[in-house]
Amino acid sequence: MKSNLIYGIHSVMEAIEAGKTIDKIFVQNGLKGDLIFELKNLIHDRKLFINFVPKEKIDRLTTKNHQGVAAFITDVEYDDIEALVPQIFERSEVPLLLVLDGVTDVRNFGAIARSAYCAGVHAIIIPANGAAPINEDAIKTSAGALHHIAVCKVNNLKTTLNYLKECGIALVACTEKSKDTIYNANFNQPVAIVMGSEDKGISASVLQMMDSKVAIPIQGSIGSLNVSVATGVTLFEALRQRG
Repeated sequence: MKSNLIYGIHSVMEAIEAGKTIDKIFVQNGLKGDLIFELKNLIHDRKLFINFVPKEKIDRLTTKNHQGVAAFITDVEYDDIEALVPQIFERSEVPLLLVLDGVTDVRNFGAIARSAYCAGVHAIIIPANGAAPINEDAIKTSAGALHHIAVCKVNNLKTTLNYLKECGIALVACTEKSKDTIYNANFNQPVAIVMGSEDKGISASVLQMMDSKVAIPIQGSIGSLNVSVATGVTLFEALRQRG
């Protein structure tokens, strides 16, 4: 699998209309005109997310005539979380979901996907904006796990978290800001484990939505683990509890 850059207004519109899986769309700030209006409407209709960026950002992606528009397409087929959750319950399985709030490093994401697949996670949920791209490096680091595990890209993470709560799925944040540990958490219930970004952790607005917060006990002077390692530790505690 590979992630390919396309550029130019017509090329991006044709890819969207052809049903290609769009990983990221970049549109230059301040662009106007009938074609841009048409592109924005198409993106809105398909419920995709636009990254509005300076021209210099797109210039770094390609030196060719991009017309202020570029996108990455990928062979990954994203799943719809609102379709997936009922299917899990219908199979009489207990949902185990993983939510990544702002994990942007490609290799961290790949390593997390590998651990998630091996731990029996039903789906990884990522935001459309502020998440690592699913490219060849991510696939390689995942050891192919991204071919097999469901990935759900959502335009509004908080809306999705509210949906999960409505479905009876507990939201559990893994954060060093908790006195409770992962070993006291209840991972036998329907649960979505939330992990934060490499540098800032879980955003404050997301943290407020959690049903519970747990930490990994750590010795020594280093206050936290790499996010991919922390995710693996937490997921395999969930697997241990589930037998």
